[in-house]
Amino acid sequence: MAIFIILGIPLLLAAGALIIKRERLFGVINCLGYFVVLCFSIAIFKETVLAGHIRVLFNFIYLDLLSVVFILVTAIVAIAAALYSIAYIGKDIEQKIISGKKARFYYLLFNLFCFSMFCVPAVNNLGMLWVAIEMTTLISAFLVGFYNSKESVEAAWKYIIICSVGITFALLGTILFSYAFSISGLSKSLNWSDMVPVAHVLDKNILKIAFIFILVGYGTKAGLAPMHTWLPDAHSQAVAPISALLSGVLLKTAVYAILRFGIIIIKSGELTYFTHLMILFGVVSLVISSGFILIQKDLKRLLAYSSIEHIGIISIGFGLGSPLAIAGAILHVFNHAVTKSLMFFGAGNIVSVYKKHNMNSIRGVIKVMPFTGIMMLLGVFALTGFPPFSIFISEIMIIMAAFNNSSYFIAVLLLLFLAVIFSAFIFHFGKMLFGNLPKGMKIVGEPLSGKFVFLFLSFLICGVGIVLIFKYKDLLWLSQRLLQG
Repeated sequence: MAIFIILGIPLLLAAGALIIKRERLFGVINCLGYFVVLCFSIAIFKETVLAGHIRVLFNFIYLDLLSVVFILVTAIVAIAAALYSIAYIGKDIEQKIISGKKARFYYLLFNLFCFSMFCVPAVNNLGMLWVAIEMTTLISAFLVGFYNSKESVEAAWKYIIICSVGITFALLGTILFSYAFSISGLSKSLNWSDMVPVAHVLDKNILKIAFIFILVGYGTKAGLAPMHTWLPDAHSQAVAPISALLSGVLLKTAVYAILRFGIIIIKSGELTYFTHLMILFGVVSLVISSGFILIQKDLKRLLAYSSIEHIGIISIGFGLGSPLAIAGAILHVFNHAVTKSLMFFGAGNIVSVYKKHNMNSIRGVIKVMPFTGIMMLLGVFALTGFPPFSIFISEIMIIMAAFNNSSYFIAVLLLLFLAVIFSAFIFHFGKMLFGNLPKGMKIVGEPLSGKFVFLFLSFLICGVGIVLIFKYKDLLWLSQRLLQG
């Protein structure tokens, strides 16, 4: 079965990282492995969409449309990060920033991290879902503190402590969901396939309290404000390919967990309760992130706060609840993943050459690294929702849904803060890309593998936005099935 290949390849590659001593060779093998994973992820997605049925394997694996969407997003970002890692880690070895042994340790953690993220949307048991998300925290913490600098170690500890508190709340919420199931005269179970069909008979008061714990707990991991405080430090200190995985995929795994429990709330008859909470946390995230984006000076922290903004937009989309809003939200999950990956890869190149994170000290990027500079310029317009890039399509769908739902206040807030964030990004990146070249800076060569990654992601960023204009009805059809469970 394809899902076992998707889960098995990262484990095989993790073992290979310990055996193969030639780091560049293993980087190529690693990339080929994730190409196979991507092919099987596309196959599972097509099969699930066309067949339209849910598969439960050995009572452990649960695959529906929601699952395969998140598996596909994970596979796309994983192969991009694997390809980018070849030159990035190779350069760190050449400059003696890390040793060959530490590079192999990186690839070991990289593959275990990807394995844990693939597990999240694949498992049937909600307890195992909690275990998989906790596993992502423990593994990625080592990648946040990978360089062993004072700042990276502090960020790793902050990440572990805050997310561990959050995941404890999520565990309490999971236990309460199980309790609501058991006191209804049903056998004790945490299997999603057992709980969803009987959601309408579960105690609504217990479910509502449990969902608060779930939203706060997994919302901490997703980066929803005000539980977001770990995110700027962790994303700014992690290795560049890992920053892309953290922002592009890890945050979405927590969103996936919230949605899984949210579907139970919806099927219990508490749709309004779910939507109001999602919109509340989404708006708070959007407001707080926009303020920090305006005053930010650190490049990677700027991108981290942008992730909080986009998680807020996704939360608002799901909170609005209409087919159009859900279509926009799930499309935004994909769009943000590929666009933010491109931006973090570009930021990795810039920091590697300039040896600085402070944007006030970075000038003339488009002259020093022409290809990276052009891709970053494209990424800035894409990330801020400029047409015809794909994020523009998903954002306009959510705004249209807000107007259609008569949620005029939400629509105006979205337009206002998106305009503020667009202006801030143009201001920050305009100076970095087109400012006067610092003394001593010269044009540097850019690796072919890195260029290929940028082209791959930019094709998705541009192509999806154009294609979906003509596939609008298909996207609405998928969104109507997405949260059916």
